[in-house]
Formats: sequence, structure tokens, C-alpha cells
Amino acid sequence: MVQARTPTIIDAHCHAWQYWPYEPPVPDPESRGITTQLLHQMDVNGVNHACIVSANVRNNPQNNEYVAAAVREHPTRLSQFADIDSHWSKTYHSRGATKRLESAVKTYPMKGFTHYLADEDDGSWLYSDEGREFFQLAQDTKLIASIHCRPHHQKVIREVAAEFSSLPILIHHLGHPSASEPAPHPKLREILDSAALPNIYLKLSGFYYTTDRKWEYPYSDTLWLYRSAYEHYGPRMVWGSDFPVVNFHMTHRQSLEALRSHCSFINETDMAKILGDNLYKLLHTTREIQIP
Repeated sequence: MVQARTPTIIDAHCHAWQYWPYEPPVPDPESRGITTQLLHQMDVNGVNHACIVSANVRNNPQNNEYVAAAVREHPTRLSQFADIDSHWSKTYHSRGATKRLESAVKTYPMKGFTHYLADEDDGSWLYSDEGREFFQLAQDTKLIASIHCRPHHQKVIREVAAEFSSLPILIHHLGHPSASEPAPHPKLREILDSAALPNIYLKLSGFYYTTDRKWEYPYSDTLWLYRSAYEHYGPRMVWGSDFPVVNFHMTHRQSLEALRSHCSFINETDMAKILGDNLYKLLHTTREIQIP
């Protein structure tokens, strides 16, 4: 008898902070988001590996350094997507982005980078001369791009994806559609149109971002969005927990089961790809790093 393979589960979207960065305040700001908490949740819930999306946000200006240290300590469990010029930084879309990325690659054990676009931004910098130089370096260095964006950014992201076709681009939280958007769903359509680019992946994370009923697990009112994404992208998606922010809305385990148990329209083979196999392949075909 052939024994079934134990599924590989890789978290494509989580964070780790030395100090809780968000409102409202929490009673345990110095421990709620630290890496030992993340590793504990991974152990309890059977998650093999996690990609920490660094975010130098509020009280955490050295988050890249903090996450890098954790990756060096736990290289088989954690990978880093370093924060490069996200909208909260003083260097957001300013000159020298390519040099800052080059410096980060030399400094951190990063497998990719993350960049958070401002909601009000039109995204045009991404395809400017300097933006294209930035993405050229990312592609040449064999990084993974992890992008926080809104539906109106999708057009320019498609332009980037078309030019830099060997650069994997992971879109945070399904690209932030809304379950309450009225037909014909133009914002969702922008996200679905990006499925034509084979190097664009959606993160199946943050179910609660798509609904006003953020407490209503398992978010049955949002499942039609995930079904639509699956119909267009197929298995070209990856699961993410959104730890530790997830704890405001549901448990770490529920972030996994919202997909695994409740997205029953995804077949078993594709589910394995989304839960870990896709990201395993990306992590092993992108930048090779030496971790002391």
C-alpha cells in the first residue's frame, strides 16, 4: 500500500513584530506578535514553514532586522520578504529605490521583498523608469515580489508582470475585493483580469478584509469571491494566515480552515498546491541564500 504524502503547508502571509503596531492597544504589546508566538501557532496547527512579510510600521522601524535575525535562527521554518519603501516609509517612491533593494539583498537573508502601495496612489511609479529598474533588479536577483495593492492598481501590476515575466508576484489578501460590491463587480474584474499573467499569484488570506461582517466565520458571504478567483486563477494561489492580525477576527487555525474546510469547490490536488506546494516550488527556484 502506498502511504499518502503528508501535505506541506506554507504560510505565504504573516508578520512578526517586537511591538504591537496597531490600534486599538493590546495588553501585551511586547509579546503578541513576536516570532516565538508565530512558531508556536505553526507547531500547534501543522504549518511547516512561514514567509514573514516584514513591515517597518509604527514602533517597528527595525522590523527588517528583527525578522532577519529570526530567519537566521530558524532557517528551516521561516523565510523573509523584506520591507522595501512601503508607503509608511520616508523613502516611498523616492529616488534610489534600486540601490536600497540592492543593499537589502546584501544585508538580509531575504527570499523576496514586500511593497505596500498607498491606497490613494495610482501605482504609476511601478512602471516608471525607476520602478522598472527596481523590478529588473528583483528579477535578476531571483526574488519573489509580495505586493499590497487595491483593485485600481491591477492594471499597472499587469504591465510589470508582462515585462518581468520570470518575477513571481504575490498579491496580498486576494487583491482586496469587496463581497458587497454591486454587479457587474468592476473592482473584482480588475483582479480577475490579472489571471492572464502567469506570474501573478493571489494570496488566499484575510477573508475578513472582504466583508463588513468581520466576526462572521467562516465568512460564507465572501466565498463567491474565492470561487471566482479559483475559476480564473485555478491553483495559482497561495494560503496565508495574516498572523498576528488574524487574532482580531479569528484564530490561526480558522485562517487555515476557512480555506481547507470551507472552500469545498477546490479539488484535492489544487488544494495541496495552494496550501504549500506552489510556494515550496517558488522558494526553491528563487534566490539562493546562505544563512550562517
